[in-house]
Amino acid sequence: MEALHLAGVVLPDGEHRELWITGGRITGEPVAGAETVVREGFLVPGLVDAHCHPGIGVSGATTLEEAAGQAIVDRDAGTLLIRDCGLPIDVRPLQARADLPRIIRAGRHLALRKRYIPGLGIELEDPSELPKAVAEQARDGDGWVKLVGDWIDRGVGDLAPLWPEDVLTEAIAVAHAEGAKVTAHVFGQAALPGLIAAGIDCLEHGTELSPDQLGVLAERGIALVPTLINIENFPGIADKAGKYPVYADHMRALHAGVGDMVSTAIEAGVQVYAGSDAGGMVEHGRLVDEIEALHKAGMSAEQALASASWAAREWLGVPGIVDGASADLLVYPSDPREDLAVLRHPSHIVLRGKIYA
Repeated sequence: MEALHLAGVVLPDGEHRELWITGGRITGEPVAGAETVVREGFLVPGLVDAHCHPGIGVSGATTLEEAAGQAIVDRDAGTLLIRDCGLPIDVRPLQARADLPRIIRAGRHLALRKRYIPGLGIELEDPSELPKAVAEQARDGDGWVKLVGDWIDRGVGDLAPLWPEDVLTEAIAVAHAEGAKVTAHVFGQAALPGLIAAGIDCLEHGTELSPDQLGVLAERGIALVPTLINIENFPGIADKAGKYPVYADHMRALHAGVGDMVSTAIEAGVQVYAGSDAGGMVEHGRLVDEIEALHKAGMSAEQALASASWAAREWLGVPGIVDGASADLLVYPSDPREDLAVLRHPSHIVLRGKIYA
């Protein structure tokens, strides 16, 4: 593998440094014969999409080849690390490909029969089966398990929880015993008390979190991935739910209030990370849209970038631009902390030490 030499302002510390890449890894020690590819610019740890689905398309599960194509779209937009947050296909073959973003697998969504999108998750017949299913997914994944915390209950006509609190508590304890963390899809308020009390590690969407609950998230270090660009689909979902007017009104209200919720989360000190929810209703390659949405919701530009770069990497246990780390970084001609739109035009994408245009 060709040795490379780069120089520029390295984020997040903001120091101008020289880096060398050899064997796909970063070093601060000069490497003889390295090709100088950057002399000035801003070097940013590869972007992180903390909620992404390479393997889900508009019609459900994709082929492995289609999933690879989705991951390439993400890569070419600067996403070099993906937490998959639940997939219906096994993407381990994609993890072995050097040309694709790194993928942290969360196994399959765990839901109840007829209480989630058909074909995407493992549908259990009874809530009591959850702890065993969680144990299986914890052993099969890369340190994360994904639960469906709420979904429309057609008998109720609105969003409703899937799991009793005692079952959630046991299931999350099982995951922790296996060395895995647990995250949950959740839109409405009804499911939130049980998930939080049971010891959840992260919430996806969390659109109806109250200020008091956000304070608990901050205190306990429970992360939030709000997927703001996906929430933009809620009015359209409501328009198609004419048989369930309460649910439709609820979805519109969640859409209207999500900006205030995220703003309150940021003020409370909740760990908020960027996730596009790409796959299905959101196109791949849109992570920068999510970063900009978080900035609009109240994050500084630097905080919004961090939520999709170095801070997200620290949360997921994947190093940024440090000696010995994999050379997964982006080069920009100007400072993205001053203008997030710069993120749309990297001059170099470096993944595992190889440059992609």
